[in-house]
Amino acid sequence: MLAFARALMSRPRLICMDEPTMGLSPKLVDQVLDEIVRLNVELGVAVLLVEQQAELALSIAERGYVLATGEIALAGPADALLDDPHIQEAYLGRNR
Repeated sequence: MLAFARALMSRPRLICMDEPTMGLSPKLVDQVLDEIVRLNVELGVAVLLVEQQAELALSIAERGYVLATGEIALAGPADALLDDPHIQEAYLGRNR
């Protein structure tokens, strides 16, 4: 939360976050995600979130991008990516 506050001091229009939930307990993960959504919705700050937990990131995102060897392999609305059976199997660990 201190990092969020420090980042907001300059009143940015965009904040880039690299795995902000790494190493946190599930309860803290929920708090961090809630804060990221609040930054976006209430303060109008765009958030670029890089997260290995794809399902977690897509659950709060408007758009999602999947990178493979440094290139964009998939892109689209987050909810469409979450609902796609091929993406669920390949990237989210779900079986059809």
